[in-house]
Amino acid sequence: MSVISQAADIIRSGGVVVFPTRNLYGLGADALNIKAVARVFQIKRRPAHKPLSILVKSRKDLASLVTDVPAAALNLMDTFWPGRITIVFNARPELPSALTAGTGKIGIRLPEHPVAVALVNMLDHPLTATSANVSGLEGVHQLRDLSEDFIQKASLLLDAGPLKKGKGSTVVDVTTHPMTLLREGEVSIKELHCI
Repeated sequence: MSVISQAADIIRSGGVVVFPTRNLYGLGADALNIKAVARVFQIKRRPAHKPLSILVKSRKDLASLVTDVPAAALNLMDTFWPGRITIVFNARPELPSALTAGTGKIGIRLPEHPVAVALVNMLDHPLTATSANVSGLEGVHQLRDLSEDFIQKASLLLDAGPLKKGKGSTVVDVTTHPMTLLREGEVSIKELHCI
């Protein structure tokens, strides 16, 4: 069994896996498993009012997760997916409220790192995509920078070595008109204004 298959099995059974994304390590769990999502919040010590973003296999997954895909979102996906941008949509009401932190919105990204892509492709549900760090602290570019407490609470660590340093994804809310920049990251404000 490959390590990716092992990670997928752990996630399917409600476990939490640390895995590489574009620039930072992430904390992955089955985004539709309420207990697994609660475990992510507990491990990160994340405030309950802060929603989690998720990774999907393809744009087709949006139909089961969001109420609509505005034209602005299509432009962002065409220009910046995979990897560099998280797009916030209106969530379907059946998504766990813990995942959306009761906001009715969900941040979604198509992964770029080959390990993240392989992992998401093995799963039937989206994967949580929050950074693998205690809330409020810097994200980590290599696993050796994770705290021992954090390492012990994760079910499995997928070590891809040091990741290229850089910011996390840019987060853009397309539920407003015009769209709202929530966090500048890999995609700059200047790049956003050019589309």
